[in-house]
Amino acid sequence: MTPTISIVIPAYNVQHFIVQCVRSVLMQMQDHHELVVVDDGSSDATLTLLTELQASWDRPNFCLRTQSNQGVASARNHGIAAARGEYIAFLDSDDVLRDGALAHIDHAIAEHRPDVIAFDFRMWHPNAVEKNHGMALDYPAGVLRGAEAILVRFMANRHMYVWAHIMRRAKYAELPAPIFPPGPVFEDVATLPRVMSLCASLVHIPLQLIDYRQHPTSISQSISEQWCTDFLAALSVARRHLEQRAVGTLAQAHFDLMIAHFYVSLVKSSYQLPHAIGRRTRARSKALFLTLLFGDRAGLAAMAGAGDRAMLADLTKVLSGDLLFHVKQLASRQYKRWRTTRKLRRVGVDHLGFV
Repeated sequence: MTPTISIVIPAYNVQHFIVQCVRSVLMQMQDHHELVVVDDGSSDATLTLLTELQASWDRPNFCLRTQSNQGVASARNHGIAAARGEYIAFLDSDDVLRDGALAHIDHAIAEHRPDVIAFDFRMWHPNAVEKNHGMALDYPAGVLRGAEAILVRFMANRHMYVWAHIMRRAKYAELPAPIFPPGPVFEDVATLPRVMSLCASLVHIPLQLIDYRQHPTSISQSISEQWCTDFLAALSVARRHLEQRAVGTLAQAHFDLMIAHFYVSLVKSSYQLPHAIGRRTRARSKALFLTLLFGDRAGLAAMAGAGDRAMLADLTKVLSGDLLFHVKQLASRQYKRWRTTRKLRRVGVDHLGFV
C-alpha cells in the first residue's frame, strides 16, 4: 500500500523529547500513514531510543534512517527521499502532534486533495502553561485556488514553518536538488516560499494540530552577525526563485512587505550584540535587505495595512539612521538581555538537560 501521508521527523540530540514526539504520531497512525525518522548523527541516546521505539512497533510503516551529522536541511532531504507517501508532513523532534491531527488531515485530503494543507498550532510552554496560546493562520474557508492567491496569503501570514504546511511530495520534487539548501539554519525560509509558489490549491484546517515547544533556553540564545546574514541569504534564495517564475506584481509587493517585517525585527534583535559587531551587522543587513526588494519604500507604503504602519515607521527610522530610535533600541535590548539572564539563573534550566 502506498501511504497517503509520510510524517518526516529529523532528529539530532533530542533524547529528552524524542519519545514523546514519536509516540504522539504512533498513537494516531493507521496503515495508510508512514513515519520516517532521520537521525542526524546524534551523540546522545536519541538513536537508541528511536531503535527501541521502532522495535516495539508491530507494523512496517515506521522507517528509521541514520546519517552522519550534516544538519537539519540534509536530514529533511533524506526524509523526503525515503518517504513514499503522496503527502509529506514534517514534525520537529521536540514538538508534539496533537490528538486527532492525522484524522483531520486525512479528512482534508479525502475531501479536497489539495496541493498544500495549512493548519494552526499552539505555542507550547511546558514549564509555564499560562503562556500557552494558539497561532491561527489567515486563510479563507474552503479551497483557495491559484498560485498567486496562495502565495499572497502565505506571505501575508509570515509564518515560515514548514511543519505547518503539508505538501504533495510531487511539489517538493519540482524544486531543484537539494530541496532544502544545506546550512545550519533557516532551511524553512529558503524553501517554503518556493514550494508554495508551485501550489495551485490550498486547504486550511482551522485547528491547532501541533504543539510547538518553547524552550526556557530559547530566549537566551544570542543573535549573531552570521545569524542575521544567514536569514537574509535564505530569503534571497526564495526571491531568486520568485523572480525566475515571474510572479505578478501583487505577489512581489507582498514579498517586499513580508521581508520588511522580518528586517525590522532582525535590526531590533541586533542590539543585543556588542556595540561594534551590532553596528557592522546592521550595516551589512541593510545592504542585503535593499537588494531583496522587488520595489521601493513607496510601494511598501501603498500596500501597507493598519497592522503594517508601525513597522513602516520603524523601517524609515532604521534606514535613515534615526539616533533616537538607535538609543531606545539599545536601552531596550540591554534591559531585556539582563532580565532574561536573571530569569534563567533563577529557574536553573541547566538541570533539565537543555544546557
